[in-house]
Amino acid sequence: MELINKALEFEQRKMKSLSTSDRIKISREAKQLILDLNQIYKQKKDDRIMDIMKRLTAIKRKVEKRLKGKPLMA
Repeated sequence: MELINKALEFEQRKMKSLSTSDRIKISREAKQLILDLNQIYKQKKDDRIMDIMKRLTAIKRKVEKRLKGKPLMA
């Protein structure tokens, strides 16, 4: 349950005006939370855990998209 609370706190963080290093930290933390929640999900098969993982994945993708930047026009 502590891990679920940590994931919910992570969701509530402000994600505006972040530096590149902050974005990297957030991406890594989200990945670790998702992997840890997945281990719990494998045992319990609780849909709430799956919903949390989906929301964290969306946040992670959004941050990583900003890290990669716009593709260059050739």
